Amino acid sequence: MIGVLAVAIYVLSLALAAWAFVEFFRHREPTRPLFQGLGAVGVLVLVQVVALAVGLARGNGPEAGGEIVTLIGYMLTALLLPPAGAVLARMEPTRWGSLLIGSAAVIVPVLILRLGQIWNG
Repeated sequence: MIGVLAVAIYVLSLALAAWAFVEFFRHREPTRPLFQGLGAVGVLVLVQVVALAVGLARGNGPEAGGEIVTLIGYMLTALLLPPAGAVLARMEPTRWGSLLIGSAAVIVPVLILRLGQIWNG
């Protein structure tokens, strides 16, 4: 687990969520910068997940079999959530699309935090 990258994901993702929620409360549809922010969060998550997968392949990480399965589930969810949020927001080009982006951006740091907890035991 790359600690600095996790902190960057927390900060960027929560800032994006705040921005998206402000846009939602102002009754504005998601704009290109919101989608680009979600894309940046997705790229950071991808780097973190690849680092975790490489570490797992080298024998690092949790020892128990059930924790490995849980870790992989969290990795897949964290990896797929930003693109899913973007697709759903594109399908809903109203203020609710901004809420979808904000919701995805709030969930990602929780997933990354949980990945760190599982990884470190």
